[in-house]
Amino acid sequence: MFFYLAFIASGSLGSLIASTQFISSLIKQNPSTDLGETLKSLAIDLAAVALFSFLYSREDSAKKAQLARLSREEGLGNLRGGGAAGGGGGAGEFVAEAFRRSREFAERLVERGVVVVGFATDGESVGFEFGEGEEKLRRLWQLGPVNVPDWAMWLDEQKKLANVPPESPVYISLRMDGRVRGSGVGYPPWNAFVAQLPPVKGLWSGLLDGMDGRVL
Repeated sequence: MFFYLAFIASGSLGSLIASTQFISSLIKQNPSTDLGETLKSLAIDLAAVALFSFLYSREDSAKKAQLARLSREEGLGNLRGGGAAGGGGGAGEFVAEAFRRSREFAERLVERGVVVVGFATDGESVGFEFGEGEEKLRRLWQLGPVNVPDWAMWLDEQKKLANVPPESPVYISLRMDGRVRGSGVGYPPWNAFVAQLPPVKGLWSGLLDGMDGRVL
């Protein structure tokens, strides 16, 4: 970005000099001045200024997006989950439905290291009913939010940044290294998680467990 600014400054100075020479030649009608070369030099300088201004703007936007992502992940990293299962990313009824939809994928999700931290934004207490033989489902929904006001504040901020209505239910998916890999409005795409994430045992086990390379 420093070099972009240097090139912009150099091009601007060159444009100023070329413009001055061109105007001076027109006023004095000095035939000794090659107007064609002056115009060519001016065009090159202006093109350089435009190009490096565009590159600088693009780099600055990427930098701001990176800082926003880091800030989001830092805030999320300060949140804590634990204890028994809680809610989801919306009202209690949404959380309960998300729980029901995860039932058929529970075993494969647990094999991929997925754990749900549920949070019901309306404060409704959601009770999950686990049937016989649904130990994997119980492990999947074993966590709930700790310090609910912090979770609510962080979630409200993210919805404002994304222009999502406050009442809309949302989900956020993290990689095992804590980075955000996806988010959206509505129910978590359990089937997509199963398709995208590798199992954390067997052939795919190791340092990259649960990290499919997707980072937003």
